[in-house]
Amino acid sequence: MTTLKTKSFDSQVVDGVAVFTLNRPSRINALTFEVYAELRDVFRALAHGQSQHPEVRAIVLRGAGPRGFCSGGDVEDIIAQLFDRDMAGLLEFTRMTGALVAAIRHARPPVIAELHGVVCGAGAVIAAACDLRIAAEDTRIAYLFPKVGLSGADMGAAWLLPRLVGFGRASELLLTGDFVQAEEAHRIGLVNRVVPNDALSQEVMELAQRLAAGPAFAHSMTKKMLEYESNLNFDSGIEAEAQAQAICMEHPDFREAHDAHVEQRKPVYR
Repeated sequence: MTTLKTKSFDSQVVDGVAVFTLNRPSRINALTFEVYAELRDVFRALAHGQSQHPEVRAIVLRGAGPRGFCSGGDVEDIIAQLFDRDMAGLLEFTRMTGALVAAIRHARPPVIAELHGVVCGAGAVIAAACDLRIAAEDTRIAYLFPKVGLSGADMGAAWLLPRLVGFGRASELLLTGDFVQAEEAHRIGLVNRVVPNDALSQEVMELAQRLAAGPAFAHSMTKKMLEYESNLNFDSGIEAEAQAQAICMEHPDFREAHDAHVEQRKPVYR
């Protein structure tokens, strides 16, 4: 699709599902400055998808090759160059990486991370930023930052992980940098499902197509409220949801769902 043509990673749109593939398999899809920036820009565009990209109703983020989803920032293309930067230059980089995670969180369509093999460092934070994570049986996840002398709180990890796995487990993951195997990741809530390696892509695409066929406006509202209510007290959350649901009731998809039920057919959402 020309409106989502990308240079530093592969992209295609199939039946409303945008599939973004990190394609540096020889480096376990390690991130470069260019990949960071382009991913950030594409996800930012999808934060305004209703007007700019209405054809994209779900997103899949995956990594090419058998070795893993993403091994984080490239040691040669990024890490080595950071030693030559002053504080202003370092902050420019760390803000850019955080901006990518923010853009994923703010994207209108649901985002699914398709995980396999090595998922570490920045790759693990990017996966945590997605709405859903489906993992192959060989998946290994680590927030490696302390292993290289850095804070485990990077790119929003210290905000995201406690909300996924709880404060205690998040502390362990971010302080030790140890790898977590797929089944343990599922047990603690770090991933939503674990499936056989040879079934991974089919499982992810079936879920993505299911979401893409659903009510895009309502999905977008659900994402917005999950984010917004994380900083509200209970009573404020109840009121916020009352207002959000009233807005959804004015949307044509609400009437379409009702009419489809009465007419015994599948709904066709806008």
